[in-house]
Amino acid sequence: MSSAKPSLELLRSITDEHVLRAVMTRGRLTRTEIASLTGISKPTVSDSVRRLSEAGVLADTGERTTGRGRAGLYYSLARSCGTALVTSITPHGVSAEAVDAFGQVVARSSARLGRSSGLEPAAEALAQAAAELRREVPGGLRCAVVSAADPVDRASGRLVELPDVPFVVGELDPVAVLAPLVDGAVRVDNDVNWAARAERGGGCAAGVDDFVYLHLGEGLGCAVVSDGQVRRGHRGLAGEIAHLHTEGPDGRAAVLTEVFAALGLRHEASTAIDVEALRKAVDAGGAAAERVLDALARAVCGVLSAAVALADPQLVVLGGPWGGEPAVARTIGERFAESPRAVPVAQAQVAAPELAGARAQALEDLRELVISGPRGLAATGAPS
Repeated sequence: MSSAKPSLELLRSITDEHVLRAVMTRGRLTRTEIASLTGISKPTVSDSVRRLSEAGVLADTGERTTGRGRAGLYYSLARSCGTALVTSITPHGVSAEAVDAFGQVVARSSARLGRSSGLEPAAEALAQAAAELRREVPGGLRCAVVSAADPVDRASGRLVELPDVPFVVGELDPVAVLAPLVDGAVRVDNDVNWAARAERGGGCAAGVDDFVYLHLGEGLGCAVVSDGQVRRGHRGLAGEIAHLHTEGPDGRAAVLTEVFAALGLRHEASTAIDVEALRKAVDAGGAAAERVLDALARAVCGVLSAAVALADPQLVVLGGPWGGEPAVARTIGERFAESPRAVPVAQAQVAAPELAGARAQALEDLRELVISGPRGLAATGAPS
């Protein structure tokens, strides 16, 4: 057994990490408060605060404690620690936000898109939104997380153009677009995968290691979470369910996306589902609404049966603009409860889950960058 002792440099690095994590959690702290929170002696904390201040990571806020005794100095992260870029690419446009290491959104930007915008307008919109934020925030954009309403190639982070996709931006490469504007890593993943991570982090799937997240909106998607991790598949295309065969309105086999065409619930000249038309159809009441609800439930439950057979989840989560409609969720839940391998069906709870999931990853990445200093993260197109 080795009797080698850890080096002084390693011990200092560990202390500095504890100090920084305490400050990032609380926002501002005195040295006495840091010592109390971390259990590290005050002299050791004082040495760490001095090192981190000299390195430009911590800064004296100018605030002091009040009351009896010697006033304590409050320290916080220096503004030069920068922010993380969180951006979402959808048929409606690009939305972007800069998040600091405290988890606060400090700036927002957006750019409009259309459902069939194409590659160049999408790239321009993404670059424009990121450039606006970079000009606004001190310390620059140190890393980025991108949520895309399209399949994402696992190795490169480039968007994948599949047949009949409702949102057409071609093989957009967010990593390449953002590289001149972001100092470090650019992570890219499909919006449904980020939504599933958010739901596991603080929604109806909190603490559940094995579940299926079904997104029902203008597009159709599925995320499979197994052993606590989103399973993305060899190319990153796991969960692309639009072309699965299921039960159609006439009781015969049909491709899932064609079910909506048969029901008259797709946008003209597009495979995108007309969410407003769908809502009106199920809210109208009467026999017609019941027929639409029944057809939707049979089609969705056919997909869920395939997902349960392959992934063996503990829970099914329904999300998306019409997946959260009470009548839709209730009808799907009741029908799926009759299937041979039924599992509980729950409605998603997290608002804007794709941004919430991406934001949580961006915060984690940024904090690691603050702690690791100039070493940073290697640029990559895919989440780890």
